[in-house]
Amino acid sequence: MRIAVDVMGTDYGPQEIILGAIEAVKKFDCEVVLVGAEAVVKEWLQKYGALDNKKIIIKNATQIIGMQEQPALAVRNKKDASIVVASKLLRSKECDALVSSGSTGAASVAAVICVGRIKGVERPAIATAIPNLKGKTTVVLDSGSIVDARPLNMVQSAIMGSVYAEKILHIAKPKVGLLNVGEEEGKGNEQALATYPLLKHTKEIAFIGNVEGRDIPTGKVDVVVCDGFVGNVVLKFAEGFAKSLLTMIKNAIVNGGLFAKLGGLLIKPAMAKLKKQMDPSEYGGALLLGIKAPFIICHGSSKAKAITNAIGVALDFARNNVVDIISEKITEAEKRNEELEQ
Repeated sequence: MRIAVDVMGTDYGPQEIILGAIEAVKKFDCEVVLVGAEAVVKEWLQKYGALDNKKIIIKNATQIIGMQEQPALAVRNKKDASIVVASKLLRSKECDALVSSGSTGAASVAAVICVGRIKGVERPAIATAIPNLKGKTTVVLDSGSIVDARPLNMVQSAIMGSVYAEKILHIAKPKVGLLNVGEEEGKGNEQALATYPLLKHTKEIAFIGNVEGRDIPTGKVDVVVCDGFVGNVVLKFAEGFAKSLLTMIKNAIVNGGLFAKLGGLLIKPAMAKLKKQMDPSEYGGALLLGIKAPFIICHGSSKAKAITNAIGVALDFARNNVVDIISEKITEAEKRNEELEQ
């Protein structure tokens, strides 16, 4: 397996991305293609003692797409941007998967323009894994790609998320829920009311009905479907709340007097385990589903650990033929809908 890694345009610079890629080569015994300014990449590989590693390949890219640039315009105008060059490696099958932590918008546009959508998929969706109380994860999608989703987009997201949960997270017959303001079938806005009956009659998924925001961390369902606007708000709130909660617990112990501090020492191992469970870097990146090849999008603030884990997810994505299975499920759903219309 060979993974393309876009090393440019991130919050912390290329060093964290390169270090994460080096660790992934050791951990997963794979090859990586580091896409970015060749001189810069070589400099960091030299510092990390990995310049002569035969499993690390450099692909030069002279341009960078910044976080503030208009994604579609930048991808079309900057033909030698790292994300564009990396996406072309994926399209030509020189690489099996791609990991990027640059601009999410630019990555999504490059994926569609340079790699292409799975036949029948109207718009790709970003699937993000959120830890739940059952010790597993709940997949939320879309978490930022389709801000204004149509009911068809939501149905396709449900199918793709269900495949992801089954093949990557190894959840048998994953339960799918539609994120709403109440559990009753008649609840919600026009989008939810139009989407519900479509999900109800989609045989490719195990739809259980509406779910509320509080159900996401409980593990009531395995896949939660919503539009990209709502999904991104849910994701950012979950990340912010997790960090705030850990900080509040720490402050309560520090400021709680002698007995609180002694208790803090006793629960320190348990707190370390909890912190790890709630750390987004443990889950790598989010999957951009609906693209013709495995495409992983990470936070712009991702450090080495997150990149290493993202490459691991990319390898699972490729090895489990997730793209082919999604394609089959989407085709099945399309054919059945055509038969019903006739």
